[in-house]
Parts: sequence; C-alpha cells; structure tokens
Amino acid sequence: MYLNTAVATGMFALPMMVMASFLLVWCLKGLVAFRGIRRVRHGKSRSAFELESNARGLTLLKNWLSPVQLRSYERHGYFEVVGSDSGGIYRIHHGKQANVEQLDCIGASVCAWCFIPEGDLVPGDVMLAQKIALETDERAALAVAVRYSTLRTRLGSRAGSLSLVS
Repeated sequence: MYLNTAVATGMFALPMMVMASFLLVWCLKGLVAFRGIRRVRHGKSRSAFELESNARGLTLLKNWLSPVQLRSYERHGYFEVVGSDSGGIYRIHHGKQANVEQLDCIGASVCAWCFIPEGDLVPGDVMLAQKIALETDERAALAVAVRYSTLRTRLGSRAGSLSLVS
C-alpha cells in the first residue's frame, strides 16, 4: 500500500519543524544563560579591571623592591638597580617604555634605554621585568634595547596639563 505523498510530507515536515523550533529555543536559552554567567564572573567594567590589574602589578613590583628602592619609588616614581655585568647604575622610572635611564658614577644621565617584555602588560609588571633583566643578564637586556640620548620625562604643571621635557 502506497502512502499519499501529501500525508507522508506532512507527517515528516511537522516533526522536523517541531524539532527545529525546540533546538532554536534550547540554543537561545543557552546563550542567555552563558551571558548571565559571564556577566556574574566578569561583572566589572573594563576600567575597573584595568585599575585592579595596575594595582596587582604595582603590588608585585613593590614586593620585589629592596627597602631603599621602595622608598625611592614611592617618593620619586623611580628606583635604581645595578647592572649584573658592568656594575652600571640604571634608574627605572614608572612607565612601560623608554623609561630606563643609565647613570654615570656621579648620578648624571648618560643615556636612556627602551626594552619591554612581550605582551600587553601593566607598568608594574614591565618595570619588574626590566629590573630582573638588568640585575641578572644586563648584556642580553641591552642587546635588544633601543638607546636614546636622553630620557623624556613628564612634568606636571599647575594647570594640570603635562609637558614632555628632554
């Protein structure tokens, strides 16, 4: 006995439409639940996340600084390290790039260096990596660094604007 094609098509199409509707609703509910979980897990805004990352990076850096380096950093925004190979003195200023200054024996600036670790890191992590690199393998750090004649530092004015000074 042959089934009428209209009956056969209707019998096949209806369950397929129901199944497709069920899958669509199920997927949408899953996406909504996923967004809710993600929002709870990462409920902070981008700027709050960046502030927390900066604070963690500075905390880690401060834990690695000697008492003298820590006092200098908290007072002046920089600390000094001794190079492992030459015994030269380097001043690491707060920042992420072009923030390492080489000093002579009387503390005058000789030149500036720029070398940073790979990745998008916060300033505390960058300064810690620079400190460790200079104190453990100065030659390798300077081999990949870019040398500048002077360090450009930021000075705050009374109006609140920043100016760069060489």
